[in-house]
Amino acid sequence: MNAITAPKSSAQNRLEGFALTAIFQGLPTFAAAVLMLKLIGAREIVGDRGGAATFVVLASLIYALLAPKLASWFPRMRNGHEPLFYDASLSVSNKIAQWRAQPKVSQQLVTTAIMLSLLAVAVVSVG
Repeated sequence: MNAITAPKSSAQNRLEGFALTAIFQGLPTFAAAVLMLKLIGAREIVGDRGGAATFVVLASLIYALLAPKLASWFPRMRNGHEPLFYDASLSVSNKIAQWRAQPKVSQQLVTTAIMLSLLAVAVVSVG
């Protein structure tokens, strides 16, 4: 059974790429930053109620906005931007599946999971 899908609009594709960049690249980076700030006792961001969550969300969104533009200006910034997230021919699940299939991404995800786990244990142990 062949199904014909309607082509995706460029706005929808940009939104998908933006969301995937924010979730899979920005969020882990800034969550780790907040955990490190909490660990060293910096109260400017993590001291206020909701301050850490606000920082992580806003920083991830700003990162997702800036990453594609910075990647076009600085081609060596390969790890900070994933062009696959902006491929209009792929569905969101296919974008994620193809991204995860890359060897460097697998290594990055494992490293991020270990780092966030260690930081979380350290923050809970100290605080």
